[in-house]
Amino acid sequence: MNNDWNAKNYTNNFSFVHQYGEDVLKLIDAPAGSRVLDLGCGNGALTKKLQELGFQVQGMDSSEDMLTIARQNYPDIRFEYGDATQFTLPETVDVIFSNAVFHWIDAERQDALTAHIANALKPGGALVCEFGGKDCAESVHATLEQCFAKRGLLYQRFNYFPTIAEYTAVLERNGLRPDYAVLFDRPTPQSPGKTVVDWIEMFVRVPFRGMEEKQKAEILQEAENLLQPKLCRDGKWIIDYVRIRVRARKI
Repeated sequence: MNNDWNAKNYTNNFSFVHQYGEDVLKLIDAPAGSRVLDLGCGNGALTKKLQELGFQVQGMDSSEDMLTIARQNYPDIRFEYGDATQFTLPETVDVIFSNAVFHWIDAERQDALTAHIANALKPGGALVCEFGGKDCAESVHATLEQCFAKRGLLYQRFNYFPTIAEYTAVLERNGLRPDYAVLFDRPTPQSPGKTVVDWIEMFVRVPFRGMEEKQKAEILQEAENLLQPKLCRDGKWIIDYVRIRVRARKI
């Protein structure tokens, strides 16, 4: 995972992540009682929704801070630490569900991720996922890139934001056959009172690592000024998300 998380802030101020993820649950067509792994479960909010749908669920995440919150909030669900690109399960499952996770995994590790997912699924089992697609939050990233370049700095593009063709190719070469795939714009309002700076400080941490706080503050202020005409409407910030949503079966 190429981000480090402020788990409490994420849970309190960025709940839209799992709220939008509830719509992805509709792609699961396995019967109640099926075994489901929530891969990259975060604070467990969607793992709980899966349980309420009648599935036998477990959650897995690589953030101990997120897992602590999940275990506190949902003590009746099993949550385990695991790296999505290396994990194994004692028994295969019917469904692997994942929301807003795979774009945090480097492009060169997507094959390892997908191969481990395929190994953990029963034959005919399904991967159901959604994450950032081509040009997700491009206004923000392009503006930050401009602000960095102005100072002679390189802005590191660290997310994996694929097209449908790029991602389905990864699935197919690792034994998963897509039967549903869509790429769509989803402008995403931020929580009341939160600006693009709050969003950047939560989700764009990698390019600022090691930077002096004064320079970081200057870049954030400049980016906010440049983005306000495009992304702020009546005082509410709306980030230009693009999502890719997929269901794929183990062959």
